[in-house]
Amino acid sequence: MALILSSCSAAPSTSDVVETVLEKDQNAYLSSVNVDYGYELALSMEEIRDNAVLGYRTAGSPAEAETGEMLKKEMENIGLQNVRKDTFTLDGWTFDHARLSYKDLNDETVTVELGGYQCNLNTDGEKEVIIIDGNDGTYADLSSLDVTDKYVLVDINQRENWWINYPAYEAHLAGAAGIIAAQDGGYAEVSEEALNAQDICGPADAPALSISRKDMDAIREVMEEKGVQQLTVTLDVESTVTEDTTSCNIVGTIPGRSDDMVLMSAHYDSYFAGFQDDNAAIALMMSIAKAILDSGYKPEKTLVFCAMAAEEWGVSNTRYDWSTGAYNQIFRVHPEWVGKVIADINFELPAMNEGDTDQIRSSYELKTYLEEFAQTVPAVDGIFEKGIEVIVPTQTWSDDFSLSIAGVPSTVTALRGGFAQTHYHSQFDNRDTYSREAFTFHHNLYGMLMLAYDQLAVSPLDFTVRLNALKEVTDSEILSEDQKSVLNEKIDAALALAEKAYEKVQEANNAYASALNDGDEKKAEEVLAQYEQFNDQLLSAFRLCEDYFVRLTWEDVSQFPHEHSVNNLLNLQAAADALENGEVSTALDEYLWAVDNNWYAYDFSKETFDYFTDYVLDQPADRLMWGNGRVQGHNDLYDLIASLSDKEDGDDVAEQISVLKACIDSETVLLQQQVDLECEGLDALCSALNEMIG
Repeated sequence: MALILSSCSAAPSTSDVVETVLEKDQNAYLSSVNVDYGYELALSMEEIRDNAVLGYRTAGSPAEAETGEMLKKEMENIGLQNVRKDTFTLDGWTFDHARLSYKDLNDETVTVELGGYQCNLNTDGEKEVIIIDGNDGTYADLSSLDVTDKYVLVDINQRENWWINYPAYEAHLAGAAGIIAAQDGGYAEVSEEALNAQDICGPADAPALSISRKDMDAIREVMEEKGVQQLTVTLDVESTVTEDTTSCNIVGTIPGRSDDMVLMSAHYDSYFAGFQDDNAAIALMMSIAKAILDSGYKPEKTLVFCAMAAEEWGVSNTRYDWSTGAYNQIFRVHPEWVGKVIADINFELPAMNEGDTDQIRSSYELKTYLEEFAQTVPAVDGIFEKGIEVIVPTQTWSDDFSLSIAGVPSTVTALRGGFAQTHYHSQFDNRDTYSREAFTFHHNLYGMLMLAYDQLAVSPLDFTVRLNALKEVTDSEILSEDQKSVLNEKIDAALALAEKAYEKVQEANNAYASALNDGDEKKAEEVLAQYEQFNDQLLSAFRLCEDYFVRLTWEDVSQFPHEHSVNNLLNLQAAADALENGEVSTALDEYLWAVDNNWYAYDFSKETFDYFTDYVLDQPADRLMWGNGRVQGHNDLYDLIASLSDKEDGDDVAEQISVLKACIDSETVLLQQQVDLECEGLDALCSALNEMIG
């Protein structure tokens, strides 16, 4: 049944309300939506896999290449034009299989399937190996064991404790052949039979495999009953990393009357079956494209649909090893898209029913427009009864971050917490998670949004949202009164100009809509010509904001520049105060771990800590990709934490206090540099806004 467009709020009661061109086009689109087409396409993607049992369609693998070819043909079949493969270089990974066999307590052979991480591990068929219980895989756990050439069983909670690369590398340094990890909360909580896979953020020669909680416990039971800490088992693994291979992003278009673009994207690599992440997302994108074509819509701009490869991983042995396809597409393959794409709509997990509110995560500057637009999306019974929430800013967990920092205002269907902890990146991310209602809602929402973007004269950017967010984080006891004063003065000046700029955005888009509604093509062209330079200036100012104001924590969370040092100084000073009061345990337990990446200093060796610190500080830009230059500085507290670990409350810690005060001094200098950077950015933004409002 066709869904007719109406606002989520009360509809006008009069019968003479004139339907706008946009509403007419959106209703025609809604009448053409066929969610069953998308669902079947998502299922068909599951059939192409590298691992016959578990799935896996990974970056640069044969299955990814075959899927890309299938999507290219499907784009052509539904009528997209200029369909092509955009090829780029990456590191590829093919995970053919991993199986472990052992004798249970009844002396019967048990064979279990293992999941994989991006590593080189090939046993050339079945091979007898020794597994040893390594608890959490920390330095303390392994230092008392002989793990040489053995596989270490490890419990891991990657959400609350540490990423897989830390115990994998620690075991590697100790001479282990690899680790076999079971989730202990954080991910794959849906079932004790769940496997898990993530990007590894580590070297390919420090192998890691995934085992279910159920199978890990069963193996440990055998070891316990036999009174042994290690066991001889059979391992059969084929996992191969191929450096400097190629993959392809698949692109198709619906040409418009101008070269300006609206971009829609999703990624087609996956772990396991990957139904939600990201088969359904690719299917949603393709289904929206098909419905737009079937409706007969003639776009104003060129509508671009891009199936991105290598989102889950794509560069070996680096901290920022994901979103490789998107980064390459916008920074290396088509940098000329920047300034032409007025907005990107990116998809992750779009057929999932979780919570009573749908979420769109977006660039700051799109929030105002999206909140207004959200009121026009028709409700679907039984889903998201509280409507749509727009959350900001973009984060690093999906492809929209790479696009945003390049200068493309972006949105993504938000990854919700429950699914992330239960089904995400496990074999339980399958068709059983499908919600037809959620899929329908997102067809409606994002197809309508694409048409709405298409009928804008200029990108609907409101810089006041980012500026107000920056203003909120200037209220800190760490910032001096002078720093607060200068920042707030410059923010207020930028806000006044940004308000005028957004008024001009609305003026331009209202004038264009009026011309389209009047059927006056000549007037519409005149409006576009009148505001062409303004649109260029808007997008240039957006890129400026991304360059100046987007930095990352050591845990890859987006933040404003000065927030880095504010957080560090709060914890460094609190730790120093605690030590001066003789409270060593307080300094260790409450404060020092929260400075930069010193969390890892508590559980891993200096070699492991340094290795993954240098990942960020010393790697070349082409390997850091979207993370390059986003982390600001580092306090190496490893030796300090180690020395305090040997102390008790009340012990003499004068030397440690001196170290902390030196850190505070250097961090204070860095804070001023960050404030100076923000002031420079605010001055540049004011200049840009002044120029665009005339």
